[in-house]
Amino acid sequence: MTDAYLGIDIGSISTKGVVVDADRTIVARSYLWTEGNPADAARRVVADLGAQIDRDEVRVRAVGTTGSARRLVGAMLGAAVVKNEITAHAVGTTYLHPDVRTILEIGGQDSKIICVEGGIAVDYAMNTLCAAGTGAFLSSQAHRLGVEVEEFGEIALTAKRPANIAARCTVFAESDLVHKIQVGYAREDIIAGLCRAVASNYLNNVGKGKKITAPVVFQGGVSKNAGVVRAFEDMLGMDVLVDPDGHLMGAFGVALLAAETGAGRGTEACGGEPSRDDAFDFDAIGDFAFKTREIECSKCANHCEIICVYRDDELIDSWGNRCDQGAVKAGNS
Repeated sequence: MTDAYLGIDIGSISTKGVVVDADRTIVARSYLWTEGNPADAARRVVADLGAQIDRDEVRVRAVGTTGSARRLVGAMLGAAVVKNEITAHAVGTTYLHPDVRTILEIGGQDSKIICVEGGIAVDYAMNTLCAAGTGAFLSSQAHRLGVEVEEFGEIALTAKRPANIAARCTVFAESDLVHKIQVGYAREDIIAGLCRAVASNYLNNVGKGKKITAPVVFQGGVSKNAGVVRAFEDMLGMDVLVDPDGHLMGAFGVALLAAETGAGRGTEACGGEPSRDDAFDFDAIGDFAFKTREIECSKCANHCEIICVYRDDELIDSWGNRCDQGAVKAGNS
């Protein structure tokens, strides 16, 4: 039987998952929409991954989670590792590209830059306030233009004169887009202009003040857009590498971190008894109802909002307290 490790990246727009074997090779991958329900998205990703492997031959020994809902899903799966996105992306990228110096990442609703020296992340920045430089912005404009966002990249590469579209914020960009449509710009020029606007917004906000040094790796869902890749290369004056699994890099990185723990996770991860071979049970997550509840602690002046996670009405995890006064223990909610 082969040991393997599972990593899940739970974002606001999409949820990604991978299973890596003992050689750290991805043997199963999944990319699904979160649809406002990270718990259900995690269930669906776990089911999808479980269907891709031979569970009689592959034993998942540990689970890692990252992303905006990492604590919730980590509690659900009994994760051995729960890490932030910066760490997960840096670990995954440096494993595949040991010489990387700059990591550009644009997801559905946020973006980040990670500067690397000697395989270690030494600086980073994130943008979570404006959607003008993210996949959500491109998706909304694709809908306005009647084009599938997956077609944006190839269409953008055919442009002869990319339109100059304001990239300062979503409102200005959309206003400029409408104007360009009204005055008769070619569709491919508008689409190329949108791709350039995303790259420009990213560099002027997330990348502002950061030293972008080659080799540069671009990842996240937007990295699949060839038009944005070209825009980055033109603006930076250097090649930009896009890994085939770049959109899964957070999940891959946290799976590698889970593998480093060497921990075995059995059915107890979802509330049962350890299985015979101490493997993660892909089916157990569907046997329980998970819910969260906010509790305001009044034991001190902080009045912390503590998030409690319940499995079939049993408290399994909590977080949010800024001192020991607000700690919530199982059975003491």
